[in-house]
Amino acid sequence: MALQPRILHLVGKQLGVFPKQKRSLHSVGIIGAPFSYGQKRRGVEGGPQAIRDAGLTDRLAFLGWKLHDYGDLNFTIVSKDTPYKNVHHPRTVGLANQSLSEAVSQALGDGHISLMLGGDHSLGIGSIHGHAQQHPDLCVIWVDAHCDLNTPLTSTSGNLHGQPLSFLLKELQDKMPSIPGFSWVTPCISTKDLVYIGVRDIDPAEYYIMKTFGIQYFSMKEVDQLGIQKVMEKTLDYLIGKRKRSVHMSFDVDAIDPSLAPATGTPVIGGLTYREGMYVAEEVYKTGMLSAMDLVEVNPKLATTEEELHATANIAVDTISFSLGQTREGSHGEYHEIPTPDSTSEQTIRL
Repeated sequence: MALQPRILHLVGKQLGVFPKQKRSLHSVGIIGAPFSYGQKRRGVEGGPQAIRDAGLTDRLAFLGWKLHDYGDLNFTIVSKDTPYKNVHHPRTVGLANQSLSEAVSQALGDGHISLMLGGDHSLGIGSIHGHAQQHPDLCVIWVDAHCDLNTPLTSTSGNLHGQPLSFLLKELQDKMPSIPGFSWVTPCISTKDLVYIGVRDIDPAEYYIMKTFGIQYFSMKEVDQLGIQKVMEKTLDYLIGKRKRSVHMSFDVDAIDPSLAPATGTPVIGGLTYREGMYVAEEVYKTGMLSAMDLVEVNPKLATTEEELHATANIAVDTISFSLGQTREGSHGEYHEIPTPDSTSEQTIRL
């Protein structure tokens, strides 16, 4: 269903019926981050290619964006990367995020919106850190079934994809041990710079941290109570209502209900509907302040059928596209006149 408008546009484009879209003079820098060592399930390193294969670049080009694809980063897998206490692959994850931080900073410095395709959500460390090097006053919208807020000392799994924000929040630094591979990380956001949307699987330590520091969050209970329109009004008023600043949206595909996006590593039933997820993206785009975005945790190996993989990858592409200007109101490119029939070159679309 989501691909039908795209097919119609391609037919029209081939026949010369639709005008070329000119939505924006801005450009998008695409960074592939095929990385899976922030958690235990391999396969999520295939996420960037799955999202590309689902037609990402064609969709963004149609929307009028200039694209600069930096390709996929090459990550070093550290041999004998012994755990720190119970934290798995610390040096490997740390090095990967350091490389990503540099890549995101470069993309933003080159004048692009940074679009990072993951990979697991431990990559949020490098993506947000790199963003902060160019825009220190940034704020973060974290759309996820999980809070990813455990510290290395509160995590019960030891998986770093459940800990990225603890490395980034200034208020937690006296609670953070010195982890091998992360000496380069400088905390770059405060708790007041962060809002969660869609959370529904919160660990006890994460809940305590959120309540202790007054972190703003909208769990699925609040989404049900308030409706997604009010959730987004409150989110954007809280983060940028009084001061305009760069927005970083980090979107884990498991924020969407697993009935719609099943090919992901830690699915939790009762998530955002397709319409709710796309509304979040639309409202972020309307701010005009989006500077960087992550789309993570698409895992092709966890799809039991081709249909499950296509559904998950297509939702990833749709989320990115709506964050960058696609609408559910029709196309809004520059159309200067209504064409009149020409008996010598009349074209007809037959569907």
